[in-house]
Amino acid sequence: MPRMNVQVALLPRDLVPQSLSKRVVVVFDVLRATTTMTAALAAGVRDIHVFGNVATARQRAGSVGMYPKPLLCGEENCLPPEGFDMGNSPGAFDRSLKDRTLYMSTTNGTRAILAAGDAALLLTGALVNASAVAKAAVESGLDLTLLCAGTNGQVAMEDVLGAGAVLAAVKRLTSVREEGDLPMMALRLFEVEKNDLHGALRRTRGGQNVIAAGLEEDIDFAASVDRFKVVGKVEGERVVRL
Repeated sequence: MPRMNVQVALLPRDLVPQSLSKRVVVVFDVLRATTTMTAALAAGVRDIHVFGNVATARQRAGSVGMYPKPLLCGEENCLPPEGFDMGNSPGAFDRSLKDRTLYMSTTNGTRAILAAGDAALLLTGALVNASAVAKAAVESGLDLTLLCAGTNGQVAMEDVLGAGAVLAAVKRLTSVREEGDLPMMALRLFEVEKNDLHGALRRTRGGQNVIAAGLEEDIDFAASVDRFKVVGKVEGERVVRL
C-alpha cells in the first residue's frame, strides 16, 4: 500500500502552492464554521455558499433569483450579523432546513476555505466527522494537507485538535509519511486531550470567545467526535455533501 504524505498548515497564510497542488486539503474551523457546515449538510441542506465577508454574502443573497431565498448564516464576533437569518451554532441546523441553500460568512472558516480553492480536492473537517473525513481523504489516493483556519490570524488549538483527530483516523487506514514535525505535534495534542475534548475546547481562546457570547452549548456539540458520517466537499464557492 502506498504511503500518504501528510502536512499540517497552522494558518491559511502558511499555504504554499505545493500544499494544494495534487493534494486533498481538509479545512478545520472547529469552533465553529466547519462543525456547523457538517451539521447543516447532515440535516439535509442542499448546499452552502461561502463568502469572505458579511457584506458580500448579504449582497449576493439579496440579488439572487431563487425561491425560496437562500438563508444567510454566519457570525461576526461570534454572533449573527444584523439581518442574518441564522448564526453559526451547529445545533440550530436541523431537518427543517432540508433542501435549503445557505449563504455563509464567518470570521475565519469561510476565508480559509476560499484560500485553499486551488486544491485538487477540498473537504471540510471537524472533530464531529473526523473518521469520515479520514476515509474520504484516504480513498482519494492523494497526499493530504490539514489546514487550520485559526482565529484572527493566530493559531487556534481547537483546529489543531481537529487535524490531530483526522490524522489519528488516517493512520488507522493507511501508512503515513509526516512532512515535518507539525503532523506529529497535532497527533500528540489530540492523543493527550482526546479523553476530555469538551474541557480542552473550553480552555482555548476560541472557546472562551464562544462562552463569552453565551453559546457554551456549541462547544459541547463541536467536541463530539464522529457524531456524523457526513463530509463537505467544496466545489468553487459551494460546499456540498460528498
